[in-house]
Amino acid sequence: MFSSHIGEIAALGTAICWTATSMAFESAGKRVGSMAVNLIRLCMALILLSLFCLATRGHLLPTDATPHAWLWLSISGVIGFTIGDLCLFRAFVVIGSRISMLLMALVPPFTALIGWILMNERLALFDWIGMALTVGGVVWVIRERPNRAQADVPRLSRSGILLGIGGAGGQAVGLVFSKFGMADYDPFAATQIRIIAGIVGFAGLFLAIGWWPRVIAALSNRQAMARTSIGAVFGPFLGVSLSLLAVKHTEAGVAATLMALVPVLIIPPAVIIQKERVTPRGILGAIIAVIGAALLFV
Repeated sequence: MFSSHIGEIAALGTAICWTATSMAFESAGKRVGSMAVNLIRLCMALILLSLFCLATRGHLLPTDATPHAWLWLSISGVIGFTIGDLCLFRAFVVIGSRISMLLMALVPPFTALIGWILMNERLALFDWIGMALTVGGVVWVIRERPNRAQADVPRLSRSGILLGIGGAGGQAVGLVFSKFGMADYDPFAATQIRIIAGIVGFAGLFLAIGWWPRVIAALSNRQAMARTSIGAVFGPFLGVSLSLLAVKHTEAGVAATLMALVPVLIIPPAVIIQKERVTPRGILGAIIAVIGAALLFV
């Protein structure tokens, strides 16, 4: 029974990993800053992926990639990791991981729209309904106003919401460019290229704004580095690996739907671990957003 559902189990494992990594990065970002955490976790993930590719492909680095792959995957890495994740990680700090990951439910409709505009991909009726439900569920949650009895509900700032939307948009554009650049190339090696480009992007940004002393200071914070390490393992390394395993062993739509469960899965740990009060409206809105994402793959 286990072997016949390995794809579905891997997809659910991916969602669990991404839930854990978002909470780990939120905690680390509040201690040493989201920008420093972003660069450090990419370096950690690159080391893990390089060792994995050396063991599985015989290449420590993606030296066998074509110029086409390097160009488009690098652009994807800068947009997805440097710009998109910079917004997302800052959103973790400003509005928390639960609402940030709810906003990331916008990635499927954003990706569908971008594919429709740039690649002329056809959208069916269910696609439009799914996008409407996802956007509607997200908007319904973020427009909630806590009353006095709900004083412990996190305050949603406009800047935090815009950062979360920016993170979703960056990931969506990065996914479309990744698809175009990767073609038949090994997905793990393709991820290496994207991460390398993201690291270069952050390095240039930090050099321009004089942020390197803060990165060095962050490395000395043991609690933050422990949480960043957890996030790196469960995110870019283990999460990506399980997502690829899921797509390999089950239909892409089934895998994507299960992986989109993060906004729902993150609610229990947000309540139990972070002591966050989640209203019925917040739970229902998250479920509606996930249902909308699922309809995109019908």
